[in-house]
Order: sequence, then C-alpha cells, then structure tokens
Amino acid sequence: MDEERALYIVRAGEAGAIERVLRDYSDKHRATFKFESTDEDKRKKLCEGIFKVLVKDVPTTCQVSCLEVLRILSRDKKILVPVTTKENMQILLRLAKLHESDDSLEKVSEFPVIVESLKCLCNIVFNSQMAQQLSLELNLAAKLCNLLRKCKDRKCINDIKCFDLRLLFLLSLLHTDIRSQLRYELQGLPLLTQILESAFSIKWTDEYESAIDHNGPPLSPQETDCAIEALKALFNVTVDSWKVHKEGDSHQFRVMAAVLRHCLLIVGPTEDKTEELHSNAVNLLSNVPVSCLDVLICPLTHEETAQEAATLDELPSDKTAEKDTALKNNTLVYNGMNMEAIYVLLNFMEKRIDKGSSYREGLTPVLSLLTECSRAHRNIRKFLKDQVLPPLRDVTNRPEVGSTVRNKLVRLMTHVDLGVKQIAAEFLFVLCKERVDSLLKYTGYGNAAGLLAARGLLAGGRGDNWYSEDEDTDTEEYKNAKPNINLITGHLEEPMPNPIDDMTEEQKEYEAMKLVNMLDKLSREELLKPMGLKPDGTITPLEEALSQYSVIEETSSDTD
Repeated sequence: MDEERALYIVRAGEAGAIERVLRDYSDKHRATFKFESTDEDKRKKLCEGIFKVLVKDVPTTCQVSCLEVLRILSRDKKILVPVTTKENMQILLRLAKLHESDDSLEKVSEFPVIVESLKCLCNIVFNSQMAQQLSLELNLAAKLCNLLRKCKDRKCINDIKCFDLRLLFLLSLLHTDIRSQLRYELQGLPLLTQILESAFSIKWTDEYESAIDHNGPPLSPQETDCAIEALKALFNVTVDSWKVHKEGDSHQFRVMAAVLRHCLLIVGPTEDKTEELHSNAVNLLSNVPVSCLDVLICPLTHEETAQEAATLDELPSDKTAEKDTALKNNTLVYNGMNMEAIYVLLNFMEKRIDKGSSYREGLTPVLSLLTECSRAHRNIRKFLKDQVLPPLRDVTNRPEVGSTVRNKLVRLMTHVDLGVKQIAAEFLFVLCKERVDSLLKYTGYGNAAGLLAARGLLAGGRGDNWYSEDEDTDTEEYKNAKPNINLITGHLEEPMPNPIDDMTEEQKEYEAMKLVNMLDKLSREELLKPMGLKPDGTITPLEEALSQYSVIEETSSDTD
C-alpha cells in the first residue's frame, strides 16, 4: 500500500507532494532491510519513477527525499536489475558531483544531495553485478579520486569523504583490477595517506615523525569514520605490496607507516571505535614491507630523554597500570628508542586474546605483524622479549597457567585452530631467537612439540634466521630450580617416588612384558604407530627412520 500511494504521487504529483510522500515513506521504512516479495513489481516501478523525478529541475529538499527512498529500496537486490542502467548510474554520478566537470564544492546546500547520492551508489554497487560492470565502464574509481582531491583538506565535508572512501573500498574489494589502477595510475597511495593525515590533523616534526599530544581530545565520530574507511581502502590498494621495488615506493610506505604509528597513539570517541580504528591500522601495517616498519620506533629527542621519561627498565613487565599511566603522560623508552606504538600493539594483542573468540580474524593479524617486526628489527624483538618473556623467577606453575601475556600465548600453542597455534608458537620462537633450548625454557616441550615437529627441530637446534649472539641471563631462582624442572611440562615438580623401587625382579619383568604386549597389540591393530626422528629432525615411521640411520652408518663405514 505504501509503495502504491508513493508511486501514484511520484507519477502525477508536483515537487512538494512528492517530497512529502517520500519523506513519509522514508521515515516508515528507515530500518527496513527485508521486503515482501508480493510488492516487488511496485518497488521496481517506484525506483524508475524516482529516477524520472531526479532528472527534472526540482528543489534540493525534494532530491534528498527521492535519494533517501532510493537508498532504502536499493537494499533489495531483486529490484535492481531493471533500474541499474548506464543512464540511471550517470544520473547518480551527476548528483554526487562525480561527473566530468570541474565544479568546486562551494554550495553547502548541495552537500546532503551529494552524500545521499554516494550512499545510493554504495548500495547499488554492492548489490548489483551490473552496477559493478558499469562502474568499470564509467571509470568510477577515477571520478571518486577526483572528488577526494577536491575535499581532502576540508573538515566540514567529512560525510562526503566518508562515503566516497566507502565506495572506493567496495570497488577495490569487488574488482581486483581496480587496485592496480588505484595504486599506479590514480596515485591512490599518496592520496589516501593524505586523507588520513587530514583526519588525524598530523603535524610533522621530522620526515617520518609526528607530534603526539597524549592529553589532546579524542577524534570526533566523523573523523574516526572517515579514517576507518580510508584505512580499509588503503588495505585493498596495498594488499600485494609486501615487496618494495623502487626507492619512491619505500618512502611512501614509510610515510604511511608513520601515519599509522600516529593512528595507534590516538583514541576515538568511544572504546569500541578506538579498537576498530586500531584494528584497521594493524591490518594495513601487515601490508607494509617489513623493511619500512622501523619508523614505528624512533630515537628520542632531547626533550624526551629528560628525567620525566618513564623507562621500561624501571617498570617491571607485570606493572600494566603503571605503564598505561606512563604511556599517557610520558614516553615508553627502550635502548633510547620510543616504543609507544609497539606497546600499544602488544596491549591490542592481549585484549584480542582476552576476548576468547574470533582468533583467526581478530588475533592472527596483530600476532603476525609483531612476529615479522621482531624478526626484522632487533630493538623491537628485544623490547617484546622483555615484555612477553621476562627472566624466569617463579617456575612452580606450568607455563600455560596464569594471567601474564606469556601464559596466554603458551595456552594458544595448543589451540584447536591450526593457524592460531602456529602463529602464537612462531611469535614466541622468534622472541627466543629461534633457539629451541630457549623456547623450551619458557613453554615446556609438550606445548612446543607441534612447532618443533613442523620445523624439524624435535632433536634441538635453531631456526634458519640469523639473530644477534647476545646470551640470555638466567635468574638465580631459575638456576636453583632448573635441575628439578620437568622438561615436558616446563615447571618445577617435587621428586616423585619410583614405583618400581619396592618390586621384586620377577614383578619388574612381568610389568615390562605386560607393557611390551600392550604396545605390540596397539601397533598390530594400527591404533598406535611407532615413530622416530629422521636425520633432518622430522618425524617418520620408526622402520623408515632406522633404515635411514643404517644407510648413514654404512656410508660412514665405507668412507672410513
């Protein structure tokens, strides 16, 4: 009934009546996302009628009402096929100021029309494959970049920027070819980075350093939304950029990494918005070549090295509250480097672990980022080692028991999700400079067995990457407890009584044969398969392992 009345007025009424009836329809269906199939044909005709009104010379308020209803109707994929034509797309492009003319954005009265047109285009492009093809034909990506350049430094039109960026994100998500066009032809990387700079109001103090005001106000909701959309669009543009080929590319990625460092050190209007902002920043940092991530840390200025700077040496790893205060008021320092951004990433990772769900989507990006940073940058690795794996003192509890970051990561090493447990184990392994003996000290052999088996390191040794040769120093408490530490569980155990001490020789022989028979039965029924280590450290059936060692011994004898 609503569609029928609105359609009648749209076809026959004047602008004022059309505006009133469409405003009523919009108010009633603002939260509608599922539509009755019985009225499908009427909704199609209403869309067609609205496009006919939009080509007429009607007041701005009437255009806004038409576009609001069109945005609501475009949530229904079924009605978009007949209305998604090149002509109709061009109408929306003209209203969104995405046509070829060089009109500046001076008429504030037109801003609501531009925003609603962009919202309609977002819905239509997302829900219609025909619209996606027309977007390529109409070179929509280039038009969106042109509109961004017109408004990139203007704070008063954040809504226009936000939905322009959202549409750019959708296009680059749905069409991988557009990513290359954005990156190279349209210079999307510097453009989108400048949008972020504008949203964060960055003031540069050096080539890759920005001024941070920890006591400044949070970002506004509009600035935060705009920044999040820019981060998502940048992620698509840089998704294949793990390797830098040109010096100019390296500079641009460093600038972007510096902007993302600034992003990590500011907050949004709410805690949830701050987490969303930082989450998108983490995702984008994962696309930055690891050689460019050194700008996440920077040498301290003379002012920052003054006495009021809170050094990490004075703040033990378990003093989280004190460190949060230090981060808010001063600077976190390690080896003369500013570690604020890395500390924020570490806290972000711990919060994601504490959530206890969606580890693959929410946790693995930041864990992977910290792993690669630690592998490539010595100061970052040493800082994270001090925070995550401080010198062991109390080894009475198992490594996975407790509330420290180390305990939480060790628990993840036996997670049911293979990807999660692999990246958690890899992170700890890198912090231990890929030395098996160091990893086992912090995790126990049982928790580390999966990683060591996959790496062929069950027999010990170290990984393939090179690290500095500085040695770990054990505490006196650990040295005293070490002889009694269970290597499998990784914690101190009281000596257990030997169960065979009170047995006679006959009883011992009986129990031994009983065990042999049980193992033989399990093996014959293939419920248990004896395994051994190959010379390269990987696991293989015991017969194959023994045969390989036999070949090695024969070869050695022949050589002798």
